[in-house]
Amino acid sequence: MAKPVLEVKNLTKVFGGRKRRTVAVDNISFKIDEGEIVGLLGPNGAGKTTTTQILLGTTSKTSGEIKYFGKEFEKHRSEILQQVNYASAYTRLPWNMTVGENLMVYAMLYQVKEPKKRIEMLLEQFEMQESIKKPIRELSSGQTTRIILTKAFINFPKLLLLDEPTASLDPEVADKVRKFLLKQQKKYNVAMLFTSHNMAEVTEVCDRVIFLRKGKIVAEDTPSGLARRIKTCVVRYKVDGQETVMKIREEEIALFLEDLAKREIKYEEISIDKPTLEDYFLSQSKEENGLGES
Repeated sequence: MAKPVLEVKNLTKVFGGRKRRTVAVDNISFKIDEGEIVGLLGPNGAGKTTTTQILLGTTSKTSGEIKYFGKEFEKHRSEILQQVNYASAYTRLPWNMTVGENLMVYAMLYQVKEPKKRIEMLLEQFEMQESIKKPIRELSSGQTTRIILTKAFINFPKLLLLDEPTASLDPEVADKVRKFLLKQQKKYNVAMLFTSHNMAEVTEVCDRVIFLRKGKIVAEDTPSGLARRIKTCVVRYKVDGQETVMKIREEEIALFLEDLAKREIKYEEISIDKPTLEDYFLSQSKEENGLGES
């Protein structure tokens, strides 16, 4: 049975005082097991960034408990952070230092054995080996993202916190990064907490998704499980060159097709799009903004 690498219980973060009080994270509890990739999703302002910052220790919590590998974060912070790493497309690295110098600093901080060998191997994985002597300022945004990901794996982490890890990457490189993440999960049993606005990416990579809205967990399921909570499919069909698009409940599709046949409607083409994780995301965003479907 897989052991939890991260346990969060009743985590709360309140900003401000009595007059201007904002609850950014509202009494959330969840866990991540060894080798599990969990998506942390939600609209802007849902509490994802604050939660991640608390888990990294860069923002203090108001209340609640955080355990890594069965140990309390507050009591064993230094020991725990040696086994955890973080990557965000929005991380800023020292611009005047070279790629190699940046990575060597992190390797020393994490006390990595044979750091040069580790750096060379990771740069090759991310197809950045020729940039080792380049200063960060000369890299494109996509290249910088790849170096940030290289940094995230420098210490053989047991848990990775990833914030938009493929932002700024072209589709081909982003696909390679996703495959690399899944390979690390399978080969080394690395667990990951994964935030992204790319729902197709989350569906591909994540075993489970936690959905936040206004600081609260409003849903927790597999990506396909959340998609199934949307009860309507989108049906597109074309008759005499004119396309019709409509929403139909999944259980009514067979009756709809039967009705077309009875009415002898000859369609040139027809497609049925089942709900996706993105549909669920959009439905939750509409609910938050008071735009839910009636």
